[in-house]
Amino acid sequence: MIFDRNNKIAFLGMGLMGARMAARLIQAGLHIAVWNRTASACAPLIDMGAHALNMDDIAEYPLILTCLADDHAVEAVYNQISNKLQAKQIIVDFSSLSVNKTKQLANQAKAQQVTWIDSPVSGGTAGAEHGTLVIFAGGNAETIQDLAIVYNILSQRVTRMGDTGTGQATKICNQLIVAANSTLIAEAVALADQAGVDTHLLAPALAGGFADSKPFQILSPRMATHTFEPVQWKVQTLSKDLNNAVQLAQQFGLEIPVAQRALTQLTNHQANGFAEADLATVIIQIERCSKKYAANK
Repeated sequence: MIFDRNNKIAFLGMGLMGARMAARLIQAGLHIAVWNRTASACAPLIDMGAHALNMDDIAEYPLILTCLADDHAVEAVYNQISNKLQAKQIIVDFSSLSVNKTKQLANQAKAQQVTWIDSPVSGGTAGAEHGTLVIFAGGNAETIQDLAIVYNILSQRVTRMGDTGTGQATKICNQLIVAANSTLIAEAVALADQAGVDTHLLAPALAGGFADSKPFQILSPRMATHTFEPVQWKVQTLSKDLNNAVQLAQQFGLEIPVAQRALTQLTNHQANGFAEADLATVIIQIERCSKKYAANK
């Protein structure tokens, strides 16, 4: 079934990414019904023209999109709707999950003749707002192709990575690089500052060089100026994703010590009260350690 503008779409999860993605679909003129565990998060989308979704009516929506926090949240929502699902419905999960949980839920859906497509995204809140996300899809190739109208509104590119779970595996690799790199960027900014460098100039100075990247261009200026609002990446989200990477590697007996070290740093930062804070706040942890070192000299 090729989806067109007349199909009704349910979108579950109006967090940092989900709300922005839903807004693009609404602005494109699609029929979108929204749901969030905290209902008030849906209000701005309803003001834009979305419908409020009654979960008891989920069977009326041939396409269900989800963008939720983690394995637990996605499983909880799936369990809430599973006895209402109908054959031939499609669930496209934009959340970042573990591979094992994705395969488990996809198998449960398959038993009900419901197709599950894992479609985690990369590009942050800016990408979600501007429709420039990149999407890693896992699952039935024909279904992914048939969903072009949705993918084209949300992303600059969607790549089918293989069977169910490979989209999530690709996102885990993506997050491994982003999360581990963020801790290194914090160390670089802190070191440059101690060495007398004007850290405001780091991003433009390194632009286009081998050390440059989108995370560097976003995080370095925010770290240099201690600009932590608005939140673009939550510490707990990257910590969760990095933990998924470490666990996946352990399944294959693969040692990834750099990722493990970065996970320790993010976990400690999260435990110090920064779970909901922006990833750029990692610079605070590095600076505090530096001050402790100086005090003990």
